[in-house]
Amino acid sequence: MYFDLEDQTENNFTKMGELMRFVKGGRILIVADSNSQSKTWHDLKTNSRCRKLEQYLGSKQASKHLHILNEESDRSIFLNSRGSSNTDLTITNNNLIAAVNEWEISEEESLSDHNCCKYKISEGGASKQNNYTSQGTRFIIKEEKLHVFDRKLVQEMW
Repeated sequence: MYFDLEDQTENNFTKMGELMRFVKGGRILIVADSNSQSKTWHDLKTNSRCRKLEQYLGSKQASKHLHILNEESDRSIFLNSRGSSNTDLTITNNNLIAAVNEWEISEEESLSDHNCCKYKISEGGASKQNNYTSQGTRFIIKEEKLHVFDRKLVQEMW
C-alpha cells in the first residue's frame, strides 16, 4: 500500500479495513509506504501523520488484529540526499504473526531510495480458515493440499 502525502490518512485506514474484511479472518501481510515516521517503528522522530496511524493501529478496531513487524536496525528503510527514515511498514494479523520471522532491512541494492525489507514466512504457526464468499478470482485449494500450497509459496518467495 502507498499512503499518499496528498491524501487524507484516514482513507488508508478504510482500505486496510476493506482488506481485513476481504480475507475474512484469514492470514494477511500488508507492506506499506506509510509516509509517516514514528519511534514506535524505530524511526528517530515521530511526525504528525504518524499520530493518526498510531491511533488507528491502537484502536479497538485494529489493535486486536494488526501488528507492526518492523524491528530495530542500524539501517534505515528510506534514504536519500535529504535524510533517512523508517516510513515503510510490514503489518500482519493474528493469524500470520507467528509464521513471520527474521524481519530485516536488506543490505542488497534496491535501485530505489527505499531499501528492501526481508522476512521469512514459515509453514504452520498460524490458523487457517476456509470460508470464502467473495466474488472475483480465487484459488480453490482443498484443505488436505493446503500444506503443499504453503510449502510452494514459501519456496517461490525465496
